[in-house]
Amino acid sequence: MNPVTLEAIAPHAAREEHPVNQETLEDVPAALRATGLDLHYGSKQALFGINLVVPKNRVTALIGPSGCGKSTFLRCLNRMNDLVDGVRITGKVEMDGTDIYDPRVDTVSLRRKVGMIFQKSNPFPKTIWENVAYGPKIHGQRDKKALDEVVERSLRGAALWDEVKDNLGKSALALSGGQQQRLCIARAIAVEPEILLMDEPASALDPIATGKIEELILQLKDQFTIAIVTHNMQQAGRVSDYTAFFYMGSLIEFGSTDTIFTNPREKRTEDYVSGRFG
Repeated sequence: MNPVTLEAIAPHAAREEHPVNQETLEDVPAALRATGLDLHYGSKQALFGINLVVPKNRVTALIGPSGCGKSTFLRCLNRMNDLVDGVRITGKVEMDGTDIYDPRVDTVSLRRKVGMIFQKSNPFPKTIWENVAYGPKIHGQRDKKALDEVVERSLRGAALWDEVKDNLGKSALALSGGQQQRLCIARAIAVEPEILLMDEPASALDPIATGKIEELILQLKDQFTIAIVTHNMQQAGRVSDYTAFFYMGSLIEFGSTDTIFTNPREKRTEDYVSGRFG
């Protein structure tokens, strides 16, 4: 069967036996909806029945101790785990009413809609201009003027244009760590995704560069839905609207960030955000 885009597949009805848990989000449409999501690495189960809504045009922080499944879950949202041998996934992740794990879904199309920013910046060994133009060129854009416009718009969107506009022909590898990470964000948004997944995007950066990334996240949520994995509780509190607490492969609690940090329902959540473990 030939792969097709998400739009070409008829929407699926939600499973009633796995209701989305915790706080209601009636006023916020869902960009992604995970329902009964299990993941196994071979014989080891890493995710257990995850039910979670990622609200549209909001920042959702995924928190929890190392090895709790938060990065594994993040990679489920654009099927990056498909690239890992021995992975088995059951349940659903819906986007616009379509299960992204439907075998007819084209993963290239999916990953254009759901971009990924990794923990370690990974610019291509090319010029700054070529890094940002890479995605649009892969998707068929060949007009130089149009590409120039995409490069400028994306670099502005990543709050990097003013720093590099006179050096677009220089190697991206010559940029500082924080600049490289913002370049990777510019590269991701150049293909006009709907959702940005960020896996500890500031963990390798100094406080000044981290502050710039956090400011950028707050600006980008007007245009994009953002899900961010972070070990930094202060960062989660500063940038996110909603927070999901994972522990040992399970989603323990999900709600507004204010609620999770000031009035959680679960003792394990309270212990984690207050620094008693993790």
